[in-house]
Amino acid sequence: MEIKITKTTNPRVCPPENELGFGKIFSDHMFIMDYEEGKGWQDARIVPFGNLSLHPASTVLHYGAEIFEGLKAYRAEDGSVRLFRPMENIKRMNTSAERMCLPLLDEDDFLEALTVFVRLEEKWVPKSFGTSLYLRPFMFGNDEHLGVHGVKRATFMIIASPSGSYYAEGINPVKIMIESEDVRAVRGGTGFAKCGGNYAASTRAGERAAKKGYTQVLWLDGVERKYIEEVGAMNVMFKIDGKIVTPALTGSILPGITRKSCIEVLKNMGYEVEERLLSVDELVDSMKTGKLEEAWGCGTAAVVSPIGTLCYEDTEYTVNGGGIGEVTSKLYDTLTGIQWGKKEDTYGWVYKI
Repeated sequence: MEIKITKTTNPRVCPPENELGFGKIFSDHMFIMDYEEGKGWQDARIVPFGNLSLHPASTVLHYGAEIFEGLKAYRAEDGSVRLFRPMENIKRMNTSAERMCLPLLDEDDFLEALTVFVRLEEKWVPKSFGTSLYLRPFMFGNDEHLGVHGVKRATFMIIASPSGSYYAEGINPVKIMIESEDVRAVRGGTGFAKCGGNYAASTRAGERAAKKGYTQVLWLDGVERKYIEEVGAMNVMFKIDGKIVTPALTGSILPGITRKSCIEVLKNMGYEVEERLLSVDELVDSMKTGKLEEAWGCGTAAVVSPIGTLCYEDTEYTVNGGGIGEVTSKLYDTLTGIQWGKKEDTYGWVYKI
């Protein structure tokens, strides 16, 4: 794939790493490629970062024809830059595209776009452990009329944001409220796709939880309202009576890449991992009987996020004394060690830029 590069004439300086935060600062350039039915993907280019011009009737603005991914570029101890399992993001984005009637991307072209883009923006990859260059590939339909139909014109882009450490002050267990009113997704819907509508629809419950002093919500399924699904925008795992239990991928849960990596690491550590339906009643019973030993969310941003408190029907339950469990710590150390080059990558997950 030929990528035309137009470099900015006004390069900026990346702020100090302790001022980065998340998603507020952007690198100098962005990747863009356009799709038109009958012609396919064309005009791959990297241009200076800037605003977009969209027709007011663009499909994305009216019908939510949009998908995205999230991955990171890491600075290893030897100074090299690497990605973590990028092909998994690429495959998942095509799964999302198929569900949302958006055009598929050639996997090799996608990887080439990521590689060329990160090489150009390498100065924006911070150096401290825990920091990274967050990469946001996304695609949206931009047909210029109001009819509801499959997308015939689309744009694929990649932007980048240098990000500070998710745990600037160390890993702290969070308080989670089990949500009993709103649902995140239903089987047959878009729960397994990474589309913006899933996140917009989840905001209300998260805001309600925050007002009550909780970090996020634990979602129940949308049909029977009894089976555990995700926590906030992350997958979730539990250590119950010595076994690791995580909700099965039934179509309403996002197939997380960190989730997949956690399962592989846990099995390699010798833990039994069960991917199955887990009812809220079973979870509550495990808390009452002391069988729930640990709980954590897992996703790209935090890697793992320990859960110290769970609230259900106005009753709070403390998990692992409110502290960080042994398994949670092992997972965090192993995955971050591989990502930042502190541990040997025996799984073949690292892609060096």
